[in-house]
Amino acid sequence: MTASTPNGIRPLDGIRVVSLEHAVAAPFATRQLADLGARVIKIERPGVGDFARGYDQSVHGQASYFVWLNRGKESLTLDLKDDEAQSILHRLLADADVLVQNLAPGAAARMGLDFDTLHGKYEKLIVCDISGYGDSGPYRDKKAYDLLIQAAAGLVGLTGGPDEPSRAGVSIADISAGMYAYSGILSALLQRGRTGKGLRVQVTMFEAMAEWMNQVLYFGHYGGKPPARVGASHPTIAPYGIHRTANGSVIFSVQNEREFANFCEVVLGNRELAQDERFSSNTARVRNRPELTSIIEDRFASLTVAQAEALLDQAQIANAPMNDIEGVWNHPQLQARQRWREVATPGGPIGALLPPANLSGVEPVMGDVPALGAHSRSILAELGYGDGDIDALVSKKTV
Repeated sequence: MTASTPNGIRPLDGIRVVSLEHAVAAPFATRQLADLGARVIKIERPGVGDFARGYDQSVHGQASYFVWLNRGKESLTLDLKDDEAQSILHRLLADADVLVQNLAPGAAARMGLDFDTLHGKYEKLIVCDISGYGDSGPYRDKKAYDLLIQAAAGLVGLTGGPDEPSRAGVSIADISAGMYAYSGILSALLQRGRTGKGLRVQVTMFEAMAEWMNQVLYFGHYGGKPPARVGASHPTIAPYGIHRTANGSVIFSVQNEREFANFCEVVLGNRELAQDERFSSNTARVRNRPELTSIIEDRFASLTVAQAEALLDQAQIANAPMNDIEGVWNHPQLQARQRWREVATPGGPIGALLPPANLSGVEPVMGDVPALGAHSRSILAELGYGDGDIDALVSKKTV
């Protein structure tokens, strides 16, 4: 179900994107473009497709990653090792605004799909290259996947409990690179509007993660030691983390001394605790976190989650429950703000969340998730291929 958009205009209507993409980072970037009206033509390998199609079968037989990342796109299968497939690709690029690729290191350049080569042929084309480490430096040829980049950028070393590091629970390195690619492409479109010329957008997963790690890099490099690995607690603020109640856990955050005084008086019923030298500043509270946690959980032992949350709200202390997956899926805030839409997939309809950026007067496209090669014939027909020509390309496994 796609809602109407006032005046029938979306920000990226008329923009054509060709994407040689797989996995997460590039598909995440191009899905944002598709949601805002761009026509995204996803090039996939005949018979196999984006390997993320095979990650799992949890969504009506489809992969959860794939249905998340690929709604609203057209799937064209091409064997890019075939000369005729290369000819088809270049016919698409001649009218395209953006090429996005996150192929293996060096693969795009070997096919003549690097920016320098393409810019001479298609002056207005924007080329966005997404890679693990970039095309220079000692790591340029190294394969990169999300968990590996989390580790290389230091995130794994900061995540988890004192005895064991852990990956972040979602593909955060891929997502960060995808978002920088998305914003970089939008910036390049604005720049092209001034100059009339396309430019290269280069995003590396490692540099995206290093940017997100910058605060802890400052803290550790200039402070002399890295933040402690403290599970779901905050390494440099206390109290800030999970605390047990009589029937579950609640997570809350105290940000300043005024809030801590309110917390002690209203929630703990002990206003003098705010003056205790062990807890009289945030630095002292972090240093004495175990003692403070013990005091808090002694109080919370007689409270339910709902009662603890009510006291925290009364004291104006930010808090949240520890939701499981279904708790998020059915969250009343998402329901109240009508964030869910329905989109089609090859296995049946699914719920899909609207993009987080809400543009007044613009309803995102929220298009269907394509089957492998679902649009090959229609795209080739647009390029002037007849039915017989297309049948021949299919029989050769070019498409």
